[in-house]
Amino acid sequence: MPAVLATTSNMERSEWLEMRRKGIGGSDASIILGLNKYKTPFELWLEKTGQVLVENSSNEAAYFGNLFEDMVAKEFEVRMGKKVRKRNAILQHPEHEFIIANIDRKVVGEEALLECKTANQFLAKEWESEEIPESYLVQVQHYLGILGYPKAYIAVLIGGNKFVCKEIERDKELIKIIFEAEKHFWDYHVIQGNPPALDGSSAAEKYLKEKYSEAEKGKTIELRSVNKEKISEYFDLKKTISDLEKQKKKIQHDLQHELKEAELGFCSNYEVAWKPIESNRVDSKLLKEKFPNIYKEVIKKSAYRRFDIKEAK
Repeated sequence: MPAVLATTSNMERSEWLEMRRKGIGGSDASIILGLNKYKTPFELWLEKTGQVLVENSSNEAAYFGNLFEDMVAKEFEVRMGKKVRKRNAILQHPEHEFIIANIDRKVVGEEALLECKTANQFLAKEWESEEIPESYLVQVQHYLGILGYPKAYIAVLIGGNKFVCKEIERDKELIKIIFEAEKHFWDYHVIQGNPPALDGSSAAEKYLKEKYSEAEKGKTIELRSVNKEKISEYFDLKKTISDLEKQKKKIQHDLQHELKEAELGFCSNYEVAWKPIESNRVDSKLLKEKFPNIYKEVIKKSAYRRFDIKEAK
């Protein structure tokens, strides 16, 4: 049986987020397994190690989140003829206390849980077949592994007008894979402080800039030979990006030429805009020329490390 880490009935959202930071929750599972489209393992590592603040949604966002969750849960009760109740607690895995769960609902009279979701209409195709989106499947199996339940239900409201409900059976093999990955992530990356592979995200860029903000003047090192292939790939990608940018610009210019003086154009379900925008900016060159003393007072010095690769002569 899972242990109760904390009750959430009267818990502030900021406190709830801080509690989640101290363990691996269901929504973290897909990130660790590389199945999440919105967050990388490196970004998750920064959060779990306290190097970045976990975003706290506004009261309004939390309000609507709870509102839709309640709506989906009630619709589930109507359509499935079942009753559900809230489980106002953060639960812990009986053996690994850092593996935690905060489920949406417990199905009354069954050893089953209910996970409530909302999705926009563009994600409707992900729910058409019998399959469950990977990130949600992993999340639910994470919960089943902690609670020991044999099954779960997942209910989703799509585009505000389509309701889908599916039953998920417990998958012991998948749960084993999930928990092994989570244990490795927590022990090796969070506890021992080893960062996951850098992933090209803005979080990774910020991390590197802050960690290595200063350079030792004149210092040079010999990079590992494996980087020769990376550098070659870097230049290939740089050229590909440049070529793609030119192609994008060509399409933009064709559309602008067709718009001529028009601000808006319509094509199928697309709206193409080319509107005049006015903005007021300080002309720093003119400010320095006409008001040099004021320019000196308001100037702000910035320092950064510039990255570049070129062929050595």
